[in-house]
Amino acid sequence: MQLKPLQDRVVVQRLEEETKTAGGIIIPDNHTEKPSQGKIVAVGTGYRLTDGSVRNLDVKVGDTVLFGKYSGTSVKVDGKEVLIMKEEEILGILQ
Repeated sequence: MQLKPLQDRVVVQRLEEETKTAGGIIIPDNHTEKPSQGKIVAVGTGYRLTDGSVRNLDVKVGDTVLFGKYSGTSVKVDGKEVLIMKEEEILGILQ
């Protein structure tokens, strides 16, 4: 099943967080925080402006982005957990 977000929404797949510190200590799963970085897997068509025209989004599929801890709505698609969020919830694009 494919998921196509509407308007200014994007679908983000979280990147895996490191489970080992720089000193080699392994962090158990129940003490790790959810990562705040992800990869864009789908984008909507864009913002609908008051004059009826559409402004394209600044992010594109494949971008690695940084977002807030409580951003987006978590859903499962084909057994994978993804986030659906508005583009304005994205803090920046990692380059």
